[in-house]
Amino acid sequence: MPALNRASRTLLVFLFDLFAVVIAWVGGFLLRFNFSWPPNYTSKILLVLAVLMTGHAIACRWAGLYRGMWVFASLLDLKRVLKAVGVSSLVLVLLFALDRTPGGELPRSMLVLYPLILTIVMGGGRAVWRMWREHRMFGDLLAAGKPVVVVGAGSGGAMLVRELERSPDWRVVALVDDNPDKWGLELFGHPIVGAIKSLSQVLQDYKAQHVILAMPSAAGEALKQAADIAVRAGAHVFTVPGIEDLMSGKVAINAMRPVDIEDLLGREAVQIDSSHVKAMIVGKTVLITGAGGSIGSELCRQLVRFAPAQLLLLDASEFALYNIEQWFRVHMPETQVELLAGDVKDVVRLEEIFAAWKPQLVFHAAAYKHVPLMEVGNAWQAVRNNVLGTLRLAQLAQRHGAERFVLISTDKAVNPTSVMGATKRLAEMVCEALHRSGKGGTQMEMVRFGNVLGSTGSVIPKFAEQIARGGPVTVTHPEIKRYFMSIPEAAQLVLQAAAMGQGGEVFVLDMGDAVKIVDLARNMIRLSGYGEDEIRIEFSGLRPGEKLYEELLADAEQTRETPHPKLRIARSRPVPENFLDELEPWLAQPGPVSDAAVREGLKRWVPEYEPARHQACLERCL
Repeated sequence: MPALNRASRTLLVFLFDLFAVVIAWVGGFLLRFNFSWPPNYTSKILLVLAVLMTGHAIACRWAGLYRGMWVFASLLDLKRVLKAVGVSSLVLVLLFALDRTPGGELPRSMLVLYPLILTIVMGGGRAVWRMWREHRMFGDLLAAGKPVVVVGAGSGGAMLVRELERSPDWRVVALVDDNPDKWGLELFGHPIVGAIKSLSQVLQDYKAQHVILAMPSAAGEALKQAADIAVRAGAHVFTVPGIEDLMSGKVAINAMRPVDIEDLLGREAVQIDSSHVKAMIVGKTVLITGAGGSIGSELCRQLVRFAPAQLLLLDASEFALYNIEQWFRVHMPETQVELLAGDVKDVVRLEEIFAAWKPQLVFHAAAYKHVPLMEVGNAWQAVRNNVLGTLRLAQLAQRHGAERFVLISTDKAVNPTSVMGATKRLAEMVCEALHRSGKGGTQMEMVRFGNVLGSTGSVIPKFAEQIARGGPVTVTHPEIKRYFMSIPEAAQLVLQAAAMGQGGEVFVLDMGDAVKIVDLARNMIRLSGYGEDEIRIEFSGLRPGEKLYEELLADAEQTRETPHPKLRIARSRPVPENFLDELEPWLAQPGPVSDAAVREGLKRWVPEYEPARHQACLERCL
């Protein structure tokens, strides 16, 4: 049978509503007279019925009853039914007021019976139609699909369960929630069986291997705990979008994604003072070095939100520049972007860039960051790139009157044990000294943070690749810990720090709690659907320059609060007066310079630098 078009369906619904008037009016009389037809009322019944049908037809149109789809009949449709019934009842009240027939007045009970029966027929008809259609469309799915336990029995869980009932892929078998008032109740016919901590037993009892976290408005720590319990239970874990995305309409509640390692870190979404940041950026020319890297490219994506006049993207890698260019071409084609290939040590190229475009803001993210690679055989290149490159870039920023220069630093600059960490601390000292000189009025600011998830050289992609190969997953030491944050979070806090800085500060980002790398590896194995008996973990030993625990502040440093809860300012050891005069000749030597000589030089400039003890053992073995 071919499907009816919209006009035909609307006509049928309209005729049903008119028939409902007949049922309500005639049925009301039958109820009033105990299902005996009152012959002396026949003419009056028919006359009033004609008036009621006319009034009801107008009321239904006015109430908008034919805009809704019966298969999705909802409370809104019930409200429209009640509006139409209310108007129709007013028509009846008016007819009662006009009725002056002696001895044959309309029964007053009809003022109650008529609207009651009309509401039941109109509302019930729509509900019955929806139930029939849903059974026809989705009834066969009730016993199909993978059994799943939903975590969270609030509004998010309710929305999700309703969506999953229409899915052939899922079958909700139970819900868990930490609110004891909900235990033993049902949500759309599905039992709420206990607290989240009982999830492992619930999965076993219901023979389910899948869990969906339906807590879109929960805090990051609560989500972390729920996800961690589910992962440890060996389930395949999914989560629904955040409440902001749901409320904005960007995604639907059923737009689920697998839980990833970021969810298990429990990081709260960062909030920044957008107006303050925008005031710093809007209408400005901004230079980003290392623009194709993990942090640099995310800075580009964050900066464009605040309407800069143009972005100057500088990187030594043409492939990295190509990638960020493609992102702008697809997502922000209207943004004025200049792609600049070049090295931060190349003074001629830098001078050309500053003279041509006069950047007002400089974000310096270009650096060699890989600790073991820079430790052996590349130490002098780390000094040249991380220290000399910073010095030359910052000097040109001052010479050309840039407003701000922001150095992206690292927690490895605190009490460094590696060449990379020592060079980043030395770069901080360079910026502090240049700011003290006051040349060009340029504010020099430094921002330190730890590891970012998914960045180039991070353990996350490495572990993912090892798991995909079937293992083993290599961890350097069972006790090694690191701080982690997401790339967008780090980039946003860099912008916030830059906007609030007065110059010369070393900002420290709140990295939360340090994470054991071996726990990170175990969680990634579980998230990939394996056990440690399938993908084993091997300990390979600390690598050159590594230490067990990273620090965010040196022992001699103190911090003070800022208006932002995730930013603090470090008071570091003062830089000597003649620091740059003595440092520049050392940096300017043509090389090559041996790794040992580099370490001796770094010890001179960065007294807190102490090469890792296992590094000395390594050098004796080479």
